[in-house]
Amino acid sequence: MHAHLMFKHLMCLHLMCVHAMLVAVSDVAVEQGLVQEWHELLARYSAVFSALECRLQERHGIGANEFEALERLATCDFKCRSADLISTIHLSQSATSRLVARLEKEGLVSRALCEVDRRGVFVTITDAGREKYLAAKQTHREVLRETLR
Repeated sequence: MHAHLMFKHLMCLHLMCVHAMLVAVSDVAVEQGLVQEWHELLARYSAVFSALECRLQERHGIGANEFEALERLATCDFKCRSADLISTIHLSQSATSRLVARLEKEGLVSRALCEVDRRGVFVTITDAGREKYLAAKQTHREVLRETLR
């Protein structure tokens, strides 16, 4: 009887090991699939962003991030807090601040302190910025149609 219990115990251990190996192989396959999907997403993003960057720069003298900022400002009610731009163009606070400074230097946006909260900065699109946006919008949409279909 003792040998029979030992055999059952060994069989149980063997089945648990086989199951663990199958789970591990399955986990690796799932992980590899996720990583492959991530790399495909990065490649697609890079292709679209690069096409936007080149065409917008070539035709309108602005980059993709500048366009995204102008679009956000052109489509918000009147003015936008700098923090709202950060979530729209997905840059760090300092990179967004530098971008807004470049746009302001080019006369495409203006900045003003919030009257209620002196730490807050509002950014407003200028008439020149709106004209630049409307001209670049056609190019932006053209690139999206070409690269995302």
